[in-house]
Amino acid sequence: MPIIHDTAGRRDRLRDHLRARSGADEQVAAFVVSDLVNVRYLTGFTGSNAAVLIDASDPAGDRIATDGRYVTQVAAQVPDVRAVIERACVPALVAHAQTAGATRIGFEADAETVAGHRALAASIEDSGVELVGLTGVVQELRTVKDAGEIALLRAACAIGDAALAQIIADGVLRAGTTEREAARALEFAMYRLGADGIAFETIVAAGAHSAIPHHRPTHTALADGDLVKIDFGAVVGGYHSDMTRTFVLGRAADWQRDIYDLVATAQAAGRAALTPGADLREVDAAARDVIDDAGHGEHYVHGLGHGVGLEIHEAPGIGKLAAGTLPCGAAVTVEPGVYLPGWGGVRIEDTLVVTAGDPELLTTTDKTFTVI
Repeated sequence: MPIIHDTAGRRDRLRDHLRARSGADEQVAAFVVSDLVNVRYLTGFTGSNAAVLIDASDPAGDRIATDGRYVTQVAAQVPDVRAVIERACVPALVAHAQTAGATRIGFEADAETVAGHRALAASIEDSGVELVGLTGVVQELRTVKDAGEIALLRAACAIGDAALAQIIADGVLRAGTTEREAARALEFAMYRLGADGIAFETIVAAGAHSAIPHHRPTHTALADGDLVKIDFGAVVGGYHSDMTRTFVLGRAADWQRDIYDLVATAQAAGRAALTPGADLREVDAAARDVIDDAGHGEHYVHGLGHGVGLEIHEAPGIGKLAAGTLPCGAAVTVEPGVYLPGWGGVRIEDTLVVTAGDPELLTTTDKTFTVI
């Protein structure tokens, strides 16, 4: 879908953030962004080799570097930033910033390799220029989604909902179908419905395999009485959806209904806790306490959720060890689960956007206990 992102506005917000950093040891005159997801966020460029230089004081000083394979592409996708055509993008931009007079140049310490940093340090040795490693700067900006990003997330989630409904209507989820066959059918359905890609390797986990949180589909056939856990997503315009639904094939046992009802109650509590400013650990606890109180705390082995956007897992993380609060405009998952080794497991997951009122639910497939 044609969404025009305000990448210039994003670069300006990053510029403001750089100027506002309070610690003297963090002040930089220029910042080189080399994580390709962050490059795309700031410029719209989708090539496989690039970096962006953000001038902390003047947008005219911004540059994007890429190599000769992408001369045409960078001109089309990033017409408002001057391009530097060099294969070694980060060194080229550091050199440009140095020539422009910058004496303190920031770089993404969480994206640069040790070898790359050593080479950069050697290139500025005895020049009077200082390299400053910064972490999570662009990722923090990406936490709050703008209207265009939310539109793409809605579209990706809608494709996921429609694809799951399609394979159920087509009878794919039946005894005898293998986990891999069901996974591939769901992925093909997403492509047919307009997905640019799949968000991650689709999880179809049947029977005892459903007790493995991130089971990879095998040639195991689905059977009557199985719990079938399906975790999947679509990509539209670079943005990812994420949803998990758990069904029972043919006939359901009482213990399966009990576990499902418990997870559904926990998931509803987690969704209700998604309010702007909420402590991330308290959001996790809202769901976790439900499962703990039912005596299944040891069977809930992961965090409640995570941010989703240009990456399938991004900030903020929602878990027992999370730090920080939930911003308005964040797109996050809520996905508690109970996993009984050797028996089976249930996970229910939605993607939602935090708003000033109730969170906006983007994944709308029914969560009622369902026997197929």
